[in-house]
Parts: sequence; C-alpha cells; structure tokens
Amino acid sequence: QGMASSKPASDHAAPVPVPVPALTSEQDTALRTWEAENDVRAVDDVFRYDKQEQAAVREAKPWRNDPRYFKSVRISSLALLKMAMHCKSGGNLEVMGLMQGKTVGRTFVVLDAFALPVEGTETRVNAQAEAVEYMVEYVQAHESTGRFEQVVGWYHSHPGYGCWMSGVDCATQITNQAFQEPFLAVVVDPVRTMAAGKVEIGAFRTYPEGYTPPDDDGGAYQTIPLDKIEDFGVHAKQYYQLDVSFFKSSLDDHLLRLLWQSYWQRTLSSSSLLLTSAGLPYAVGQL
Repeated sequence: QGMASSKPASDHAAPVPVPVPALTSEQDTALRTWEAENDVRAVDDVFRYDKQEQAAVREAKPWRNDPRYFKSVRISSLALLKMAMHCKSGGNLEVMGLMQGKTVGRTFVVLDAFALPVEGTETRVNAQAEAVEYMVEYVQAHESTGRFEQVVGWYHSHPGYGCWMSGVDCATQITNQAFQEPFLAVVVDPVRTMAAGKVEIGAFRTYPEGYTPPDDDGGAYQTIPLDKIEDFGVHAKQYYQLDVSFFKSSLDDHLLRLLWQSYWQRTLSSSSLLLTSAGLPYAVGQL
C-alpha cells in the first residue's frame, strides 16, 4: 500500500499568482500615453459594493423627482478599454454591450462592461431575445463568482459620426429608464478614437415624456455628418449629457495590461492610425 498523505483530504494547494504581464517599452509608453490622454486617475476604494445600500437606492428612486438627477459618470479604465476594443472590432457596423456597476449619489460608477451578441447595421443596433438571454446568463455567472454589480447601462458605437443620441437610441433609452432604473446610455465613436488617440465617448440620460428642457441645455459642440444632422436635431432636446471621467485601481491593473497587449497588437502598433479602412474616411472628412 502507498503511504498516506500527511495533508487532510480537504486541503488544496494555494493558487499560484499569475504575474502581471510585462509590456515592451513601446507598449508601456503607449499605455501611459493613453491613460494621460483620457485623464485616467488612480483610486482603490471605488470597487466596494454594498448590495443592501444599492437596493435601498433603487427602492427610494430619488431620480423620479428630478429629470437631471444624475450629473456624472465615472468609468474604470478596464471597462473603457473593453468598450473601445469592442466598438473598434465592429468596423463600420454598430455594436452594443452592457455596463455593470453602481450609483453613488448623483454619479454612475461603471466597474465593468461586456459585449452583447447582436447584429447591427451601419445606422442602428438593437438587442433581440438571444441577447437578453445572454445578458441574464452572464449576470448570473458573474454573481456566482461573488461579483454582485448590477447592469447600470448600455453602450453602443457610432462609427465616424460622433457621440450623440439618435431617435432609435432615445427610444431604447426611454424604455430602459422606464423598466431598469437607474440606467445610463453611452456612445463610443471608434473611428474618431483611432484618429485622435483619445476615446471619443459620451454619456446620456433621456428626459421624461412631456418634459421641456431649458433653452440653454445644449451639449458640447461636435461635428455631425450631413446625413445625420436631421436625426441629431430632431431628438437633441430629448436627452442631456453627463460629465465623464475615468479611473483605475491596483485591482484591475493586471487585466488592463493583458487587454492592452491585445489592443496594442490590433490597433496602436499599426503603421498609421489614420490609414485604416475606418480611419481614412474620417481623416479625409476632417480635412
């Protein structure tokens, strides 16, 4: 007979920590530049999630009496990079995903994001039944690992035509705010992101039906393609824009570096950011 182990059967070997991936000097410089361009700030206390506290907020619904209750959104650098990579992968087609996080006072805090398996066109993207099923399964799997952050919004891409809300976007967001509050809409333009080096992003909330915003309630100036101006103008008073800032922590630095290596290989290490099938039309248009 073999010798019995001196360790109890229930003991398990301690997990071997995976080292933080080493970046090349060029990759590291690019990552630092990307963080500086997007003004990513280091924090470590924002990831605390209190289920009871968040449930109490959803029960109280403080946003019901103030159409502009939410003022800002803070997005983790990991979620930002995930969204940027997903939107870039769609090329000239719109893609869509969801964001997880919490609210702190009048601020959304986005801690993570995941893509949805939806089919988009060059002008719109909508989540169908299979996407909803995927979302439910993803959130359940997420909770099984001890992560209880709720879905707090959706994001989608506007390839080459800026960050604003179309009529379809407004209708989607109105429905979301009616049934899934608190809920946020984020738009990413991957073409302008590639051209500028900084993530072109906007965060929005729609107004309640029948609400008339003040005349000075205009968003930041941006260039809108001629074929989109009518859609932009008709719906511009149905929503307002939130201030956006970004943060990172030591907890997500490992994943950020892993993703950065992939992001670098797919995009930033190319010979010219503007000489891509997506970037060239935008560059020419700006000239």
